[in-house]
Amino acid sequence: MSIEKVARLAGVSTATVSRVLNDHPGVRSTTRDKVLAAINACDYQPNLLARQLRTSQSRMLLVLIPDLTNPFCSRVVQGIEAEAEAQGYHILLCHSGSLFRRETAYLALLTGKVVEGVITLDAVNRLPELIALIGDSPWVQCAEGDPAFGRSTVTIDNFDATASTVKFLVAKGRRRIALVNSDTRYLYAQQREAGYVAALKDAGLNWSAISYASDVSCEAGTAATDELLAKAQRPDAIIAVSDVLAVGVMHAIQEAGLCIPDDVAVVGFDGIPFTSSLNPPLTTIEQPMGKMGARSVQLLLESIRHPQATATHDVLPWKMVERRST
Repeated sequence: MSIEKVARLAGVSTATVSRVLNDHPGVRSTTRDKVLAAINACDYQPNLLARQLRTSQSRMLLVLIPDLTNPFCSRVVQGIEAEAEAQGYHILLCHSGSLFRRETAYLALLTGKVVEGVITLDAVNRLPELIALIGDSPWVQCAEGDPAFGRSTVTIDNFDATASTVKFLVAKGRRRIALVNSDTRYLYAQQREAGYVAALKDAGLNWSAISYASDVSCEAGTAATDELLAKAQRPDAIIAVSDVLAVGVMHAIQEAGLCIPDDVAVVGFDGIPFTSSLNPPLTTIEQPMGKMGARSVQLLLESIRHPQATATHDVLPWKMVERRST
């Protein structure tokens, strides 16, 4: 079905149909409704490439995800996609695996105007490489909120969230609180570890133990916890920096014949929905994952529309969801 046939069915000119398709403000609501009804009746699909050449707008956003198997990343992407669609955009998703060659290939789409901007969830140590590739193109960094980063960012206060978790466990009588951390190339991992260390010091606790998981997986969480449980003094509480790791933590504790939370309390991080179905249900720090994704899109579109605007560093609220693992 062509644009001419849509125009004939709606009883308007092809120029009017074009203005409706491009969301031009100078179209009366009654006329717009007639054109949209005709488009739906005809199942008309506009030529996106022609529109891009005409307007220099692809209405496509590139999203670089280091690990799509991580439920946190998946939930953020859902928020990104929902907000992008609400704003009349689509996303091109790249599961980069933090591989430079893969990111380079996708970021070349910025030069060709196939995409208008990019949202990344990469580790903070990757930012210099990405800056060299992205240049002055619109860019938002999600979940890694470095104030020194010259582009807009969206995150939570990871330091405060972890420090508050330590205080919560201390108030419950826990005195040997351990941390299962992940890849410290990520700023969130650095900030959560710093919050953990500072809160132990504030509480006057001398016992501490940090075990580093090889990746964000249940198996890695189990292996990291096995190291903690092998210590002469085992922890009586463990904070995991992700819910996925916390599942492995719980498995290791139960396999060791210990009881959660009587012997060892467990707190996760992210607020992934499945954690309420674990046995026992997991206490977790809930991040607003969907809102983080949506806000990233909003900031990116602001950057696209106003290239000279000052970068914004949004810190969204987190909350503790207390369940029977503590």
